[in-house]
Amino acid sequence: MARTETNIIPLGFTAPNFYLPDILDGSKKKYFRDICGPRGTVVIFMCNHCPFVIHIIDELVKVSNDYCQKGISIVGINSNDIENYPEDSPENMILFAKEHKIKFPYFFDKNQNVAKEFDAACTPDFNVFDSNDICVYRGQFDDARPGNGMPINGTDLRKTLDLLLEEKPIPTEQKPSIGCNIKWK
Repeated sequence: MARTETNIIPLGFTAPNFYLPDILDGSKKKYFRDICGPRGTVVIFMCNHCPFVIHIIDELVKVSNDYCQKGISIVGINSNDIENYPEDSPENMILFAKEHKIKFPYFFDKNQNVAKEFDAACTPDFNVFDSNDICVYRGQFDDARPGNGMPINGTDLRKTLDLLLEEKPIPTEQKPSIGCNIKWK
């Protein structure tokens, strides 16, 4: 597995208003603006087979369940090339979501255009937007990585979401996420 970090880009960009099929909702296409949370939105580039995603997925589902009740929307986007990585196909996205009890929208970015718009680099790759759709965070979930023995608790993401809900400043110094590279065509 190739260890790839989130691309460091300036915060403050507006979320691209993507239009993608939500695989867990019968592939119904939705715009970003349709699924935004009233208090903020987390966009995660993820996939089914990445060991870094698998390592945190159960805690990520807990974070989603905790913060969706507070007005934060969480969405996943799979942008991987499914010809060379069939385990990331829409059919397998459904199975993965059922296995891990994912309730948040899980979009498929077949043409990889949305990943390019976000300058996504890895899975998982986290982007947090405030209620005005401005990016305030591009960092890690927590310090846990496969095999490093660190607790999987979502500390960094939870802290960011708590500050967002409290309308307090979010530190601009952020640890990048580390994961597998996006599988480009």
